[in-house]
Amino acid sequence: MGKVVLVTGVARQLGGRFVRRVQRDPGVDRVIAVDAVPPSHQLGDAEFVRADIRQSAIARILAEYAIDTVVHLDVSGKALGAGGRTAIKETNVIGTMQLLGACQKSPTVQRLVVKSSTSVYGSAPRDPAVFTETTPPKSLPSGGFAKDAVEVEGYVRGFARRRPDVAVCVLRFANILGPHPDSPLADYLSLPVLPTVFGYDPRLQFVHEDDVIDVLGIAASEPRRGTLNSGTFNIAGDGVLLLSQCSRRLGKPTVPVLLPAVTWVGSALRTIGMTDFSPEQIRLLTHGRVVSTVQMRETLGFRPAFTTAETFAEFARSRGPGLLPPETVGGVVDRLAALPLPKGAGPRERGAGAVQTTHGAR
Repeated sequence: MGKVVLVTGVARQLGGRFVRRVQRDPGVDRVIAVDAVPPSHQLGDAEFVRADIRQSAIARILAEYAIDTVVHLDVSGKALGAGGRTAIKETNVIGTMQLLGACQKSPTVQRLVVKSSTSVYGSAPRDPAVFTETTPPKSLPSGGFAKDAVEVEGYVRGFARRRPDVAVCVLRFANILGPHPDSPLADYLSLPVLPTVFGYDPRLQFVHEDDVIDVLGIAASEPRRGTLNSGTFNIAGDGVLLLSQCSRRLGKPTVPVLLPAVTWVGSALRTIGMTDFSPEQIRLLTHGRVVSTVQMRETLGFRPAFTTAETFAEFARSRGPGLLPPETVGGVVDRLAALPLPKGAGPRERGAGAVQTTHGAR
């Protein structure tokens, strides 16, 4: 008998792709796809079960199908359909609690894979240049998806202590991009004009959708020889990009806004429904974030097929041409970056996202 894999969050594109991918694993006998809403895409030969992981029915599903591998992908920063922030948080946090409670009671569960985010490190002016998996955040996220991810990981650590016989793998993904992204950052980068924080040029990392699917497959399988797929791993493509480089490659102009006014801009964008410009995203676009992927390579044994720059190039091609030629945007951005800061606007030399901080940029 092969493995019986349960995948949550299959109504999203990423979840649907992984369901189709894991069915090709010769060691997998059956795939149970779970979500509260029916997916609009095909799931291959997987059996779809409509269920809300916030409800206790998830325990019955684990028992009924004798699930031995759980891949929890229903942790997201963006609502699916008409759901608001409250529904997202309930699914992320309450849903994870219910799922872990069911896994704890299940005698058949042997492996748990959880999708998390590098947003658990937060973004602060005194952040280290590079976060490792054991680096504590300088400032814990105060809300939004980042705080949800922190709470989810806390519950997962508790589960791992209570069920040491279960192999647990937490994958902290950098910003996921590609031809079909589904995230608030992708929505921001899709705006015709990009509002930025005046005086800051944050470093960003990306991971390609295809690499996400591949590493989930590694985490859900038995570890390869010489590797270990239990533990917590940062997942990102090689290299970094500055936000100014992103705007150039998209061919989109930027509108630098003084830091105190950025919150007003974010509120306006949320009000008109263009993008969820949350406080956490504002901090990311101010100070940036870069993580180490040494453990991903040396312990997990995964090497992404796409670098950060290649991932962004795929995303840029999927968006089509911007308002302006990239060379024109580049010249404008360079001139703005050279302007002196107004008194009291915030020192450039401070923070991982300051203009002068270009360490590791490609």
